[in-house]
Amino acid sequence: AMLDPDRGLSLTIARVVQRLQGSSLHSQLERQARVSLHKPEIKLESLKEDIKDFLKTSGWEKKLQNAVYSELNVFPSPCHPAAPPEHIKEPLAYMRKAQGSWEKRILKSLNSMCTELNIPLAQKRPVNEQKELLNKWNEMGTDEPDLSLFRPVYAPKDFLEVLMNLRNPNYENGEQPSFRNHLGLIQVPLKVKDIPELKEDFSELGLNIGQLGIDDSAQVPPEFFENEHVRVGQKVLAEQDSAAAQQYVRQGCPTALRGDLWALILNISNQPEDILYYEQLKSNVIQHDLLVDSLIYKDVKLTASNDDYYFVFEDYLYQVLLCFSRDTSVLEHFAYSSATPPKSYIQGKLGMEEYAVFYPPNGVIPFHGFSMYVAPLCFLYHEPSKLYQIFREMYVRFFFRLHSISSHPSGIVSLCLLFETLLQTHLPQLFYHLREIGAQPLRISFKWMVRAFSGYLATDQLLLLWDRILGYNSLEILAVLAAAVFAFRAVNLMEVTSLAAAEAVLADLSTLKVMPLLQIFLFATVT
Repeated sequence: AMLDPDRGLSLTIARVVQRLQGSSLHSQLERQARVSLHKPEIKLESLKEDIKDFLKTSGWEKKLQNAVYSELNVFPSPCHPAAPPEHIKEPLAYMRKAQGSWEKRILKSLNSMCTELNIPLAQKRPVNEQKELLNKWNEMGTDEPDLSLFRPVYAPKDFLEVLMNLRNPNYENGEQPSFRNHLGLIQVPLKVKDIPELKEDFSELGLNIGQLGIDDSAQVPPEFFENEHVRVGQKVLAEQDSAAAQQYVRQGCPTALRGDLWALILNISNQPEDILYYEQLKSNVIQHDLLVDSLIYKDVKLTASNDDYYFVFEDYLYQVLLCFSRDTSVLEHFAYSSATPPKSYIQGKLGMEEYAVFYPPNGVIPFHGFSMYVAPLCFLYHEPSKLYQIFREMYVRFFFRLHSISSHPSGIVSLCLLFETLLQTHLPQLFYHLREIGAQPLRISFKWMVRAFSGYLATDQLLLLWDRILGYNSLEILAVLAAAVFAFRAVNLMEVTSLAAAEAVLADLSTLKVMPLLQIFLFATVT
């Protein structure tokens, strides 16, 4: 149920206040206010105003603004106060049900691997192993354990099969009036945007606006735009304003400023307590051996280690992903995710809730390709605890939506439907041709979207794409880019006669330039 705007606003304010009250920022602000009492410019008769002025001039007000902005970006707008909590997770019952049965399948796969390999989900490492791991923490990649028996719990194509079978039970045998003509693999009626709406949403990508990642814009000589854009970017950083940074990166980030701008948008400042927290996660990794550690290890070996761009970051990936699996603060995102963290029971206590623990502790079971969410960030952050926090924040804002079933506009189901609708509407001949030869376009583009194109685009291009994900606080651009790639290769695709041949045409995206593709598709397509 929708709320009247005032009621909604007051609920939002109450929730933000409640979330910030437990934070370290809250205690820092209190400490600052107390310190300020001893300053000569603070007068008793105007105490409240003077402290406010002090917090403003000393930069603390900005920090508070950024924290509020961050909360508003992450949490969904409030439901009706009477709405049950599962509605905040996912409003559609059939989506919740589908996500639940998918989770059961994943868990079954994990548990059968445990049984087959006779390995516990978790065990304490013997002291000598702990020492050994600590010594080689920065070179875990040199280890070559035998992982031949481990297999990924699932791969993107298994997940696609599940999404293809989704149906809304309220519409028996496909009698959805407006939806009957949708000929893609996704058969659920969700509202997705058309090109005019996307143009409006992504107006900063327009043909007459300066962009980083466009070499030959007719309007402005690129070097003139770049110099000016760098100057503005430095100013945005000096101001330390998250909202301004988010608006700024819609036109792309200068390479030298990207790490700081993303951190500002994500409100990550790498305080001493954050570094300490990371060290605690690390010591938990050292002490306990989890079955998911082997899955993470295997995933890095299968993906990033074989990638020309990312193999050098192998050790960073182990560090970040092993710590991530132990991080119970990640559990908070399940309040607004359709997913539910899996539970495991202490031996012999199956089904007894007081003996249940979340497994893995962060509630996220990695799948084939998961480490590619971290890999591109290694180009921007070389300090492990900072890299870790940026990844964690990217995950709880964006990436979790790419592997859970929901009706959210940035969720993978909506992205698939948006992709198919764009193709069917704007490239009907191509769409029908591929469908006829059994090469449904989504079968090819799905893996790109699930990984947010990581490992498919050249890194400089990928970072330009992720700039826009952060800038628009949305993953919809992934579907637009996937459609734009098909449009770009349409002539070649019209000639293929099989799925394998279509896949071959689209096998290598490493030479593509993201921004021209997006611009041409959005702003030069006749609608």
